[in-house]
Amino acid sequence: MMRGLAFIAFTALSICVGAEDLKPVKDAGPYVPSPESVVSDMLRHAEVNSTDFVIDLGSGDGRIVLTAAKVFGARGFGVEIKDDLVVKSNEAAKKEGLADRVKFMKQDLFKTDLSQATVVTMYLLPDTVNLLKDKFLTELKPGTRIISHDYPLTGWIPEKYVQMDLEDKVMISGVTTTLIYLYVVPAKVPGKWNAQMPPAVSRVPATLSLRQQLTRVSGSLRLDGREIPLEDVKLRGDRLSFKVAGRKGEYTGLIKGNAIEGTFDGKTPWSATLGS
Repeated sequence: MMRGLAFIAFTALSICVGAEDLKPVKDAGPYVPSPESVVSDMLRHAEVNSTDFVIDLGSGDGRIVLTAAKVFGARGFGVEIKDDLVVKSNEAAKKEGLADRVKFMKQDLFKTDLSQATVVTMYLLPDTVNLLKDKFLTELKPGTRIISHDYPLTGWIPEKYVQMDLEDKVMISGVTTTLIYLYVVPAKVPGKWNAQMPPAVSRVPATLSLRQQLTRVSGSLRLDGREIPLEDVKLRGDRLSFKVAGRKGEYTGLIKGNAIEGTFDGKTPWSATLGS
């Protein structure tokens, strides 16, 4: 739905908020359901599986979370501002035998705790999508996938971008064009890291200096008294990879808070700890 693409699926918000409805921090836009065909594509591109927890913000009739559970085996919940849609969604979950794995709540998506999510989905208006960026970085774990229908997260580099034409979309937006953006929440890596390199590279400690702008990372390695720039630096969630200019081989590593543990060319161990 228009508000629901990130296993925190921001699926649907109502055009008008009646007196019986929760007053949101911001009106996230009208309730516009994502076509069923888009829902499946969104979840498939996010590689949703039985280990995932999906949160759909603005969940409307619940179709994203229900499909995630029924087809992909995931668990999760949806939040919605309209009473009737929350009731409808929970009734559908009971009818389909999914009530033990999914639920729907009347709640403001801006006040929803997202920390459980491994996937967030949303179909929200552009300004609402971008108001959520800081919340995503603060509350979501590194590696959490965010799927956005039609509208990008400004400044973020998508892991995947898909464009397709769907006749179902004409009734919603007047055009067939459908866009799906997949993002992965990055770990925080800026700073100077004290690195223990493979013996064949250096037998003395090195300093790994990293600079970060959201999903973009650059840096250098101070090795044997020389500052050498990094090349092909990639950060996907909590996984970092890079090469050292003028040298063969690739370093890969898993970021665990203030530590990185990895291998050089998939064989020799290396590690780093964040300096104070």
